Amino acid sequence: MASTHKASATSTRLSMPALSTMAALPEQPPGTGQTMKHADSLRPLATAPTPLSLALAVLLSALAAPAGAQVAALSNAATPSDRAIAADQRSFVAQQEAIEELNRSGRHRLASYSMAKAQCWLDVSFHEYTQNDRSAFPQQALEQSALITRFLAGGGAVDDGANPALATPLVNQAPKLRDDLWLEVQRLRTHTGYRCAERQLACGEVELVHAGNEYAQLGWRHAKPYVQIAEDYLGEAKLAADACPPPPEAKIPEPPPPAPEPLSCPPVQACPAPPPPAPPPPPPPPKAKVTRSFESTALFTFDGRTTGDLLPADRLKLRSTVMVLKHAYSQIDRIEVKGHTDRLGTSAYNQKLSQDRAESIKRALEQDQVNVEVIATGRGATEPKPETLACTGNKPTKALIDCLQPSRRVEFVVTGVLREVDVEVAPPVKP
Repeated sequence: MASTHKASATSTRLSMPALSTMAALPEQPPGTGQTMKHADSLRPLATAPTPLSLALAVLLSALAAPAGAQVAALSNAATPSDRAIAADQRSFVAQQEAIEELNRSGRHRLASYSMAKAQCWLDVSFHEYTQNDRSAFPQQALEQSALITRFLAGGGAVDDGANPALATPLVNQAPKLRDDLWLEVQRLRTHTGYRCAERQLACGEVELVHAGNEYAQLGWRHAKPYVQIAEDYLGEAKLAADACPPPPEAKIPEPPPPAPEPLSCPPVQACPAPPPPAPPPPPPPPKAKVTRSFESTALFTFDGRTTGDLLPADRLKLRSTVMVLKHAYSQIDRIEVKGHTDRLGTSAYNQKLSQDRAESIKRALEQDQVNVEVIATGRGATEPKPETLACTGNKPTKALIDCLQPSRRVEFVVTGVLREVDVEVAPPVKP
């Protein structure tokens, strides 16, 4: 269907670094509804433009591309010229500028459903373009992003049925994979905590279409990583929606008190002093602090102990988890990071390994400006994931290591005050 295609999966933001390889998975037909695990590398790197030509193209584009310009047709040649690459880069940079201009206007926040949908369409378009996908997918995904920004820039309302963001077309005739995930999308759209999960939900929908495009062109093996990304986005959306506080109830203003009647006094008798003012109302009770556990979906490689040893696709999930926690709590007093290991190795070694994992995540939180008390605790292999209890064997074979993967994780125990009113979500932090 397509000509020269793509290489290994990269992040879904333009400025994020490429991800490295992922652990292999067995073949699985689409639409079975099974939970995905972390997928293997996609394929060897294809021929790409030189770093010098790309850097020059981006610089020229930033200087010359007008914000909100119409999307020009991307080059569809297997080996585009430097002039064609520069023109394509101008299209991507112009669309990114259109998104940022809407955010700067103050009318649309980046974490809103429509803005996130525009950003994620742009991200997958740019990703597939850099992976040498010369099908219609990069062009049509870019056009979906532009349709949304032009609608919003023209004053369109986000809840208007004509808003292009409310539809998620299967561009490039991508098949619809994983019906269970599409049903989850519909449930989250009507969730009472939808407003807290708009960004994750929008990007999850786009990644499902992205996965369908991969499946149509290169088969299920190449679609698995993008199905996993979509599943992770929807899992984070459900976590954010479930933790979202209810919107504040509209308060009906009380009528003003009636004016006091004028005092009438006998000619000789003095008027009494007016009554003292009513005492002020008592202060509201202090907000109750709650402690909740959030298990991160970020997993470590076998024997890994630093954030650099997280599974490649999971390095981004750590930041998503931190953003969910910041949004769910108006005040965070304390975070305990619990590190866990699988059962392979001695108890003493696993205790030290789990402590190192907790310490590495603690440092990552501090670098991400989480300015609260963070405590790192190692739990060794004492709390395995239930799904690993069926794993058999004691020798560290590849099959057993893969089976025990869910236990190599971290867990957050957060103490603080949950939000009672909706607040603006900060724009995603670019790494």
